[in-house]
Amino acid sequence: MSEPMIVIDGLTKRFGPFTAVDAISFTVARGEVLGFLGPNGAGKSTTMKMVTGFLSPSEGRASVCGHDVVSDTLAAQRTIGYLPEGAPAYGDMTPRAFLQFIARVRALKGAAADHAIAEAVAATELQGVLDQPIDTLSKGFRRRVGLAQAILHNPPVLIMDEPTDGLDPNQKFEVRKLIKRMSADKAIIISTHILEEVDAICSRALIIDRGRVVADGTPAELISRSRYHNAVTLTVEGQLTVQSAEMLKALPGVVSMDVTARGQETVLTLFTARATASAAVAGDITLVDAVARVAREQGWIVRALYGEPGRLDEVFRALTRSDIDATFNAKNVA
Repeated sequence: MSEPMIVIDGLTKRFGPFTAVDAISFTVARGEVLGFLGPNGAGKSTTMKMVTGFLSPSEGRASVCGHDVVSDTLAAQRTIGYLPEGAPAYGDMTPRAFLQFIARVRALKGAAADHAIAEAVAATELQGVLDQPIDTLSKGFRRRVGLAQAILHNPPVLIMDEPTDGLDPNQKFEVRKLIKRMSADKAIIISTHILEEVDAICSRALIIDRGRVVADGTPAELISRSRYHNAVTLTVEGQLTVQSAEMLKALPGVVSMDVTARGQETVLTLFTARATASAAVAGDITLVDAVARVAREQGWIVRALYGEPGRLDEVFRALTRSDIDATFNAKNVA
């Protein structure tokens, strides 16, 4: 891992008696895409505003590319491309005029400015709307204008608040592909509510709740905390008797089982210990194999049978809901 390009140490922000961000610490290195997750009001946008120098911290410090964000603000901001919440822009300007303005702000002139604008326009596919007033553009296109201004000066650090908000599925795919392509030589922080985005583009995810970090790890590490990690789900036609279900629950490695009726089908989910790697039940026979064997021997009509890697949305809810389960918290956050 290379040296961190973003260093956050004990960052805190208070608004009167309310603490919005509470002693957050983390680093982001070149080549990392950090997914910054949390429910509404968790402190994500406030943290990003402090890291980019738009809001002063109450305590702690943040540095970007070696520049302290408070004492050396302009030097830090020169290294940052920032897409804030809502992608604000001058609505009466066209994207072309707005990007020309941003180029001047970034001290780009002449051929260098023209080249930077052309690269940003191509990357965000704005060619068809360059001369329309920004106020007349769809939410998705306004978001792309905001992304274009953030990457215009090819910064080593990108900080983006909901970069795919308002984009259609095709546009999301293209923006995610762009972010992955840029990530090789940049440090990137992305705040997002879209959990699938974590799997799609993030090398690491950090979850905050009530201004505090409650989890930090790779997507695979977070998913492995799920109750569904290494679980097996079986869907069969018709209704199973209690005795039939108990046969599955008695298989080696099964800790518990959920049974639900769905129309004319029965869905059974068999849970293993979360720490168990894709577990052998006996010899080389996995739990999926063992369930399939039971189903075959009983003559059940199987509609679906698969192993579960885990569910990030379940981990997110467990870590951020107010009635968080104490056992889950102790095992997975400590």
